[in-house]
Parts: sequence; structure tokens; C-alpha cells
Amino acid sequence: MIIFGPLLVVVGIGFFCWLLFTLAVFALPFFVGLTIGIWTFHTGAGVLGGTVAGLVAGGATICIGQLALAFVPWTWLRLLIIILYVTPATFAGYGATHGIAQMAMPSPTWQTIFAIGATAVTITAFIRFTAIAAPGPAGRDLAQG
Repeated sequence: MIIFGPLLVVVGIGFFCWLLFTLAVFALPFFVGLTIGIWTFHTGAGVLGGTVAGLVAGGATICIGQLALAFVPWTWLRLLIIILYVTPATFAGYGATHGIAQMAMPSPTWQTIFAIGATAVTITAFIRFTAIAAPGPAGRDLAQG
């Protein structure tokens, strides 16, 4: 058991880091869906109504972001949209890396220093969100100029 314990800890942390990097793109849609779902539940729609409303709101949020990136012609506005979607991923990444660092070391200073590794989550979310978006507005060819 003394051999399997540390191995399972490393595998578990690796799994949660992989999950964090994979799902970081969906931090804003998840937050919007969860907020709308809870609000709908508290207005009396019940569990099923809250779940459906949350799923629709989360799906609409990611679709709106992708459509905005597909049809906005200005690069600066596209960058602002991407920043809007990546910012919640940064906060989620900081919270997750800080939680992992709390399990690994007792010093609050070093916990915060290692939690700055959330910049890796930010960069990954930025790359993934720009990869799932359309390359740019259609019909803008330099040869037509």
C-alpha cells in the first residue's frame, strides 16, 4: 500500500488537472447555466424546469460566443469576446490550483506562488476557445480587395 498511495495521488491530481484544462473553455457557459437554473428553480419551476432552463442558457451562451466570433469583423472586438470567455476560466484555474497546492504544502506563501500556475489554464482556455471558433467573417478575401 505504501507504493500505491503516492501513485494514486499523482494519478488523481493528473486527472483533475486534465479535467480542468479540458473544461476551462466552458467556465462562463457553466456559470451562466448554473445561475439561470438556480434562479428558475427558486421561482417555482421545479427541478426539471431549472435543469432545462440552465442547459438552454449554458448552450445559448456558448453558441452566442461562437456566433459573435464568427461574424464580428474587428479584431479588437473579437479579442474582447475571447477575454470575456477566458476570464472565468482564469478564476476557476486559480481556485483549483490553489486547492491542489493547499493539499501539497503548508506554507500560504508557496500555495499562492504555485497557484499562479492558473496562467497555464488561461492560456489553454484561450487557445481552445479560439480553436472552436470560426476563423473570421466570411467573404473577406484580400484578393478581392
